[in-house]
Amino acid sequence: MAIVEIGRFNRNEAHIVIGRLDSEGIPAFALDANASIADGSYLFIPVRVMVDEDDADAARRIIADAA
Repeated sequence: MAIVEIGRFNRNEAHIVIGRLDSEGIPAFALDANASIADGSYLFIPVRVMVDEDDADAARRIIADAA
């Protein structure tokens, strides 16, 4: 099992994307969501949404269809 990035989003969007993917049965998680939260720059750091490589194509289609 390899983990791949399917996109970078602002912090709030990343969690919405993860919820959407989870609702479709695709486990996803965020990396960098808490980066630099202490100094207030977390809104400027993109959050990477990650999924299993076997789910990447389906996850990208779901995100594209939602846009």
